[in-house]
Amino acid sequence: MKYKHIFFDLDHTLWDFERNSSESLEEIFHYHELTKYGISSCEDFVCSFLKINTALWDAFDRGQLHHSYIRENRFRMVFEELGAEYPADHTEIGELYLNSLPTKKHLLEGALDLLNYLSAAGYGMHIITNGFNDIQSRKIASSEIGHFFENVVTFETANAKKPDRRIFEFALGVAQTTPKESLMVGDNWIADVLGAKQVGMDTVYLNPAGLKFDEEPTYNIRRLEELLLIL
Repeated sequence: MKYKHIFFDLDHTLWDFERNSSESLEEIFHYHELTKYGISSCEDFVCSFLKINTALWDAFDRGQLHHSYIRENRFRMVFEELGAEYPADHTEIGELYLNSLPTKKHLLEGALDLLNYLSAAGYGMHIITNGFNDIQSRKIASSEIGHFFENVVTFETANAKKPDRRIFEFALGVAQTTPKESLMVGDNWIADVLGAKQVGMDTVYLNPAGLKFDEEPTYNIRRLEELLLIL
């Protein structure tokens, strides 16, 4: 087989961030009775958070802000966007989210079948994520996929974050493999695709929206099942 090792991003690639995050946000909305602060509906709260959180993480990937800024400001920004009063216990809301989110177990459609197939076929599998060690390890445990992966490389273990080439070089090193034997699978054009290309890895861009860029990944797919036709 052409590749011996498959490297996956976690959030939005295997672990269904939108669905899992929405469940946690719904719990927060009802537990903290956010209507009394001026948020009219749970749907508005969830949609605003997902939009703002995505924009903040995009800025993080571009090196424009720090992890801590996201944690400290995203809920404040949601309340401001919705014209709501920011509650005095706003830090508790953030902590509740961080405690609840990693307990959710939903994977993207086709993820489990894909992992079972790759495992049976003898591929070495690894994760490269910009998330925190504690949060990501809990997500992996909750979704019961930890046994598939030989290594989980985070920005903390590598002391570098995607798209920095150093995190990919670190991951290749712990996997004891080379770029030519490896394939990176991810949903983020900058962090996953452009980052992996820097070190000579082939790339799979999970691109359900069919976005177009000046460059091309090695493989462009809309659903994880399409990987079964490649590997």
